[in-house]
Amino acid sequence: MAEMFVWPRGAQAADCAALEGWLAEHGWEVDPTVFMAGALGQAVQVRRIGGAWQEDEPGLLILPGETVEHDGTRVRLTAKPAGCLTG
Repeated sequence: MAEMFVWPRGAQAADCAALEGWLAEHGWEVDPTVFMAGALGQAVQVRRIGGAWQEDEPGLLILPGETVEHDGTRVRLTAKPAGCLTG
């Protein structure tokens, strides 16, 4: 069964710490070289732990209000319901 984490809009320091801990449990980390802020809060770029990361290496961008799931193998965004514009 997939485990989920909701990245809230307007995330605070406690939300960042919770996300970092959840990611670490699944072999992922926040990419410290990428920072994006917007009207709804910060977006977070994540990547697998331990890779020899290059600038063009694939990762996952998590936007404010999105839900991330770990299915036992990978981390990905959950599908939004049809017709949902704001998640």
